[in-house]
Amino acid sequence: MTYKAVVIGGGPGGYVAAIRIAQLGGKVAVVEKDKLGGTCLNRGCIPTKSLIAAVDKLKTVEEAAEFGIEVGKPVIDFGKVQARKADVVEKLVGGINFLFKKNKVKLFNGTAKIKAPGVVEVENNGENQELHCENIVIATGSSPALIKSLGYNGTTVITSDEALQLTEVPKSMLIIGAGVIGCEFAHIYGSLGTEITMVEAAPSILALQDKDISRRMQTIFKKKKYSIKTNVTIKKIEEVESGIQAELENGDIINAEKALISIGRTLNIKNIGLEKLGVELGQRGQIVVNDKMQTNIKGIYAIGDVVMKYQLAHVASAQGIVVAENIMGKQSTMDYSAVPSCVFTSPEIASVGMTEQQVKDKGIPVTAGKFNFMANGKALSMGEGEGFVKVVTNSKTDVVLGVHIIGPHASDLIAEATLAVKNGLTAKNLAATIHAHPTLAEAIMEATENVHGISIHG
Repeated sequence: MTYKAVVIGGGPGGYVAAIRIAQLGGKVAVVEKDKLGGTCLNRGCIPTKSLIAAVDKLKTVEEAAEFGIEVGKPVIDFGKVQARKADVVEKLVGGINFLFKKNKVKLFNGTAKIKAPGVVEVENNGENQELHCENIVIATGSSPALIKSLGYNGTTVITSDEALQLTEVPKSMLIIGAGVIGCEFAHIYGSLGTEITMVEAAPSILALQDKDISRRMQTIFKKKKYSIKTNVTIKKIEEVESGIQAELENGDIINAEKALISIGRTLNIKNIGLEKLGVELGQRGQIVVNDKMQTNIKGIYAIGDVVMKYQLAHVASAQGIVVAENIMGKQSTMDYSAVPSCVFTSPEIASVGMTEQQVKDKGIPVTAGKFNFMANGKALSMGEGEGFVKVVTNSKTDVVLGVHIIGPHASDLIAEATLAVKNGLTAKNLAATIHAHPTLAEAIMEATENVHGISIHG
């Protein structure tokens, strides 16, 4: 049996690619060594959002008195929180299995190795099977990055994988790395009562965000009594009776029950046959692809984290669709001009396009407009007035080059901004669009008005 394509990896890139190939009439197989859904569904996006949903409910109860609703002190049953998370994940994994059957996608459980172009060997419990195909799609994803000197052991020194499986809320946690993953876990466990200390080598937390956003989030975290140490690295971590003891390069000592390593991710590309095939790799070890997601070897494609364009589930899915269309004879290319990214803290953060500094670095004349949620009727009614919308434009053309939001439902609001950046809309285009009242989206309208200094409420 020859397949139109064999997809290695059933994450948000791989399973989407496979389903689209099947929808377009191709016979397709997926090889997955674990559960369908990949990191995103099983150890990333979905389980973290389930835990965040729980702490958001906790916040609602804790703040109920401000709305005139008296309730008793909430009691956290962390076992039930974790059980609900597992249930959500199980339902979504089951959903992908259903979609595979519906679209006649063949699933092989096991570890894949590319023996030659068009030949994939699947090993499962010591038994090997060869799959023959016209095309191969590498969608093997990534795993949490580890620094051996930090003493990772999976119990007191952990990664995000173990942080999602804890059976008890730690009394204290040292978070190494204050990027997206570190900040989301700070929000989760800090909200549950864990004493949080964050150590970041960069000058600020969320260093890739617009500076105004990262500064505001750092201020919010400090108000929550999180200890934040930037511009410093960990020298060593030792196990002690109470958990761990970390020594920083500046000599500071930190004691905590757990240490969470959240310094990024490493690519899952070892032992899948790339070296023998001569697949080109980049300086950071990533698989090099063109805008059609093709490698330098005919009939072999790569998508998702392994190509290191953006390590985001929705980008992997978009790449999967591009791959599927190219395999099935259509001409499709990736466009990274408007990629939204979200941080599910409280308040949420969402961004699309360039930061103000990136625009300046390119020598483009820049004008930014900002509007605070404190002046938005819906936000105040919700008790969520913290944060703002910032719109970055080209001063000469008025085209929106970036939008950065910190505030309530930022991850939902960014969709309008992404559409604007994708289609080259101007600030005046957005400002002239009637937005329903009272809604959070009005903050985007007012921020674009503020680009020209005519915001009514700003």
